[in-house]
Amino acid sequence: MRTRASRSLSWLAAAALSATGLAAVSGCGSQKDVGGDTEALAHRARKVASAWDGSTAAAAWRAGYHPMGEVVQLPRGGLRSQADKRAYQDHNFVLRGTLPDTQPKEGRVTWAGGGSLTRPLTRAVESYKTLAHGRTGRKPHLTVTGMKLGQMSVATSRGPAVVPAWLFTVDGYASALKQAAVIPSPLPRPPIGRAHGVPGSPIDQLVQIATDRRSVTVVALQGACDDGPAVAVLETRGSVVLSSSVKPGKNDGGDCTKQARLRRVTVKLARPLGDRVLLDAHTGRPIPFKPPHGPSPSWT
Repeated sequence: MRTRASRSLSWLAAAALSATGLAAVSGCGSQKDVGGDTEALAHRARKVASAWDGSTAAAAWRAGYHPMGEVVQLPRGGLRSQADKRAYQDHNFVLRGTLPDTQPKEGRVTWAGGGSLTRPLTRAVESYKTLAHGRTGRKPHLTVTGMKLGQMSVATSRGPAVVPAWLFTVDGYASALKQAAVIPSPLPRPPIGRAHGVPGSPIDQLVQIATDRRSVTVVALQGACDDGPAVAVLETRGSVVLSSSVKPGKNDGGDCTKQARLRRVTVKLARPLGDRVLLDAHTGRPIPFKPPHGPSPSWT
């Protein structure tokens, strides 16, 4: 194994902050067996860390541009009315202007901590379509009257970066709606496959990395009869591996539905995430960021 003595392993019984959705699972009974299988999860996390640390996949990850936060920035002060918020969430836009028909083929990503990278840019019409793929003209809607190339800040796997962005002029707003124009780097081929026969379930998604990068918020699964999700963290010099399970509930003999809730869990780290790869133990892959609304910057 290539992991170092500085590794720390701890189980964090995370509080469920808010429900974000529902998903069907096989039932609560199988989930309650997870409580006695922490060592199996810990062993899997160590295997994932060992496979990634020092690998060519990790080197490619650190060299690339991988958004880990919103790639859309709303006009200053946000959307003002419930109608506008609904229009944005439903991707209902109307174009009352012209889109740029010429643009640079590439743009530069510049990290606050140093370093830069040149990546291809999305075309103006493609960028607009990612926002406006609802039913055109349906009310409520937002009206775009212009568009030009500018810049915005994006959270990435290597920290905050300034990237080229498409700036949309929206009727009724003094400042632009911004969308990152840079195409993310391809995800490197993971050096380990998906786990089989390991208890628990994959982390559903990354929600946020704290500004100081000392904690991450993810969405994890909780069974209908369980007390909540638990997320274990294994930290090495090169990676942070999260393992999701559930805390068994007290209703051992009761009836359970086949429903599960997706809950937000904030995991504190022993030291800042830095450029370490944030990995899911079950899939052996980086945990994807998925915004609640708007286009996803996913590199998966």
